[in-house]
Amino acid sequence: MSKSPLSATVGLMSAAKALKIRALRAQDRPEWTELWTAYLAFYKTALPETVFASTFARLLGDDPQDFNALVAEQDGRLVGLVHYLFHRHAWKIENTCYLQDLYAHPEVRGTGIGRALIEAVYAAADAQGSPSVYWLTQDFNTTARQLYDRIGVHTPFIRYQRP
Repeated sequence: MSKSPLSATVGLMSAAKALKIRALRAQDRPEWTELWTAYLAFYKTALPETVFASTFARLLGDDPQDFNALVAEQDGRLVGLVHYLFHRHAWKIENTCYLQDLYAHPEVRGTGIGRALIEAVYAAADAQGSPSVYWLTQDFNTTARQLYDRIGVHTPFIRYQRP
């Protein structure tokens, strides 16, 4: 995927292994599928293969205003992912960035991978001229919320959706 020039190597404090944050590639499909399946399972959700195929194709698209994906690679295997997109906002001139999905494999949680993925999205937003990045999580996601409380600001908004 050539749409995102982001690529960073981050040294992990708790491990000697180098972490590389990079754009999703077509050959990542099997490992991406495993990670996204586990992410969805955490939220007690399963989706048909048609949605997986559509989402992966969109993530590999060449429009940076559409969907974007970065992955965390360690020792030649994917251990995390983040999906994000840019959209207009009625209260701002510039676009805002929505971080839609963030997942780190359970065996690497607490090693800085989630933070590195979020910071890579922050960098992508900055590169697009979008100073605002936001995301949602379930209130029961206490482990992730510990990170989010350190790297973001908890807002008072309550989400509603169509039944």
